[in-house]
Amino acid sequence: MTARGRVQSEISWRRRLPVAAALALCPAVASAQDAPAIPRFVRIVVASVPATGPDFIARLIAPKLGETWRVNVVVDNRPGSNGIVGSQFVAQAAPDGSVLIMGNAGTHAINAALYKKLEYDPVSDFAAISEIAATPLALVIHPSVPAKSVRELIALARKSPGKLNVAIAGAAGELMGNALKLQAKIEMKNIPYKGGSQAALAVLSGEADMVFTSYVVIQPHVETGKLRVLGVSSAQRMPQIPKVPTIAENGLDGYEHEQWYALFGPAKMPPALVQAMYREIARAVNAPETRERLVATGHRVIAGTPQQLADKVRREIQKTRDIIQASGMQQN
Repeated sequence: MTARGRVQSEISWRRRLPVAAALALCPAVASAQDAPAIPRFVRIVVASVPATGPDFIARLIAPKLGETWRVNVVVDNRPGSNGIVGSQFVAQAAPDGSVLIMGNAGTHAINAALYKKLEYDPVSDFAAISEIAATPLALVIHPSVPAKSVRELIALARKSPGKLNVAIAGAAGELMGNALKLQAKIEMKNIPYKGGSQAALAVLSGEADMVFTSYVVIQPHVETGKLRVLGVSSAQRMPQIPKVPTIAENGLDGYEHEQWYALFGPAKMPPALVQAMYREIARAVNAPETRERLVATGHRVIAGTPQQLADKVRREIQKTRDIIQASGMQQN
């Protein structure tokens, strides 16, 4: 080949190079195009009224998800029937990612065991996306109760069966109280209240002896000595009150119950869409300002994978079913 021919051949090869590179990238481009896109408008349903735990978590992460997903994300409160109304709405929604639910221990574990006939199945009717956070509840008593520890409280209850009472608000608080009674083999009376604030106020006024509640809610009263914290319901101590032992440490080995919050979509969401949402949720939840806000309000940051959440739901359903059946909580 002449020198001129070699030059022309090289020029021709260089001109084809961008085309070849583009063709090499075609499979990746096609793959990205085939992956389901996150809808331009996403609704996070909260199956309870505003200012509750699920509502707080949803409103905390919604703006972050809107930024990372580059779509509009809104919170939609749909309370009713202990979370059944909102949960059923999402279970029946289109599985395109436009409707999600901020599920929790109540909607996706307790209800499955609490009701003999539930309008939705927490396992088969939902696609698990990510557990956001979990928080323990504090076992709080009125100072007039002569107990400085969980062990002393159990001893007191055994000495006078049925004399002590527990203020309860919702199935989660009742479940934790019943779990305590069953494991310790003691008798205490449950007093129902409409909400967590009313239950905490009942203990503050001396109308009730104790309550399982968020530590953040009663912290000022603990610091002034108007209430006393005996233990926390989680497996680990709370960073906010590191000197307060867990209930498991203080008399009931293995006791572990938390409020947890997680995002679910309708069943049959494309796995690629679930994974895409999970990755951005984890990024949003682990952002420094989001983590700081969660920790400051007594939460443990999790940002778990879809499989981890699916496994947890099954475990939690079985654990709560055992307690509910043994304590006679089940409803028709």
